[in-house]
Amino acid sequence: MKNLQDKAAIVTGSSSGVGAATAKLLASLGCNVLVNYNSNRDGGEAVAGECRAAGVDALVFGGSVADDAVCVAMAEEACERWGRIDILVNNAGTTKFVAHDDLDGLDGEDFQNIYGVNLIGPYQMIRAARPAMESQEEGGNVVNVASTAGIDGIGSSIAYAASKGALVTMGLSLARALGPKIRVNTVCPGFIQGEWLRKGLGDKAYEATLDRQLKNTPLHRTATAESVAEAILQFITGSPAITGQTLIVDGGLHLTRASLVRR
Repeated sequence: MKNLQDKAAIVTGSSSGVGAATAKLLASLGCNVLVNYNSNRDGGEAVAGECRAAGVDALVFGGSVADDAVCVAMAEEACERWGRIDILVNNAGTTKFVAHDDLDGLDGEDFQNIYGVNLIGPYQMIRAARPAMESQEEGGNVVNVASTAGIDGIGSSIAYAASKGALVTMGLSLARALGPKIRVNTVCPGFIQGEWLRKGLGDKAYEATLDRQLKNTPLHRTATAESVAEAILQFITGSPAITGQTLIVDGGLHLTRASLVRR
């Protein structure tokens, strides 16, 4: 595993869940981290505190990535503090829980809000961080956090699935456009154990879904914030010849789809 000592990372949406786990994992390897939050300031401060306890420097930056000015300011803050940006993890995300057959449950504003955070935000962050990344001799690493919802058209709502599918496609486009100095890869988690899904689904539906997936996935497990963070780290510290790839992290659930196909 590569040493990330004195490198600098921005992790959006890192006050809890996957973002928090990723920020702490990077910090444990010596990487300075900018912890971004939108509304959970206490969570952001707590994560930054844990990063500092690992012996690195950490910044806390509040604001939504849907606002381009926030993205620009975030990149500027990292550069002012550390003089570099080596890693960008676009993890910030939002949704609205609406059954897919309830077409009246979503309107144009819902789509705009969800796309603003899940798709436009990552684009704006990459654009803001690009000059600093390209100035590094080793270049930069971008990892976008999408979802299996974007591959299968499933998940919390049609707008969410569509936004994550677009993020996967954008990752391919930007990997092609930003080489050779910047690598862009995408992680697609499936069901992630944690409070975010529990709150969105409700306790009963959450437990039922978790139980079903634990029984039916080949590995008898689902993703956790920590296992997704480890997948993100693989793209950051792994082979420098990898870009434009999409990695599914779902305990192997995608392998069970073949059983639904009648031959």
